[in-house]
Amino acid sequence: MIKENEREELAMSTDPRAMYDEVTAELMATSPTTSGKMFGMPCLKNNGKAFAGYYQTAMVFKLTAPEHTEALALPGAQLFDPSGRGRPMKEWVEVPVEHAAR
Repeated sequence: MIKENEREELAMSTDPRAMYDEVTAELMATSPTTSGKMFGMPCLKNNGKAFAGYYQTAMVFKLTAPEHTEALALPGAQLFDPSGRGRPMKEWVEVPVEHAAR
């Protein structure tokens, strides 16, 4: 689990990809999480199923209620639409980097 002081360090970083890489390293060191690819983007998996990823400058998460609703309420957050064609993935939320501490 990421400690509070590590959250603060992540929040101070200005490189979104470096922040994703730090989260990936922590999860892979402390859980059965593996890394992989989904839609060409780096992602995190548990038991072969993706649950988070890095897209452009944001992280995307597969969430259920109530976390799904809470994530969508964050300023700038939106349903993840990897194709950009207006067909978002309903369970996935794209969260801007400015919310990294959360």
